[in-house]
Amino acid sequence: MKKKIRAGALISGGGTNLQAIIDAAAQGRIDVDLVVVGADNPEARGLERAARAGIETFVVDYKSIIGQVKKARDKASPPDDFNLEEIRKKQHLIPESAGGQKLEQFLISRAIAERALLDKILPHRVDLVILAGFMRTLTPYFIDRINIDQQRIINIHPALLPAFPGTDGYGDTFRYGCRVGGCTVHFVDYGEDTGPILGQRAFAIEENDTLEAVKKKGLELEWELYPECIQDFARKILG
Repeated sequence: MKKKIRAGALISGGGTNLQAIIDAAAQGRIDVDLVVVGADNPEARGLERAARAGIETFVVDYKSIIGQVKKARDKASPPDDFNLEEIRKKQHLIPESAGGQKLEQFLISRAIAERALLDKILPHRVDLVILAGFMRTLTPYFIDRINIDQQRIINIHPALLPAFPGTDGYGDTFRYGCRVGGCTVHFVDYGEDTGPILGQRAFAIEENDTLEAVKKKGLELEWELYPECIQDFARKILG
């Protein structure tokens, strides 16, 4: 039997990149067993895609967790292995100038949610965690518990990093007037879209292109690039 790595995926929405990965695995184009798919949103349509493929799914409702922490911050119970000062020093997501209370609330709420993610993912002994449209930033609490011996979390971003990090890469590219757009697959580190780059793909932006046209071009390339980069990772793991 052909050797494969085990992978889990996290999503927030429709899961088109997830579908591209499911299809690539089913067609034997990537040496990956996608064993679990989780979402931060109970309404994420990508969960249906995973279920149709026979993949185990779960939900960690971030919105509910964050709301509970806001309402009763003093009563919020972070995980037993959570060290606020350690995580605070490592994270590069929120500046200290934002205020200590805001940062503390952010890190505690995320650690509670991330512990729930870990409790679902770790039993599957995954070699790789794939962010396939997961619209939540991960803190060092989660990252360090996946990256025990090497970087094992990857993301796809809708811009040619390091240009235009953040949540609206195609929109930022379009509004800036760029004549070239693209997408990037990268490892996830403690910053926002700052991890080492695994692969990129570019496309021309024509004078008459709309933002929707730019997004369409980008997504079509994402569906090609992401499986390719996942396969490159799998080859290195499998030797």
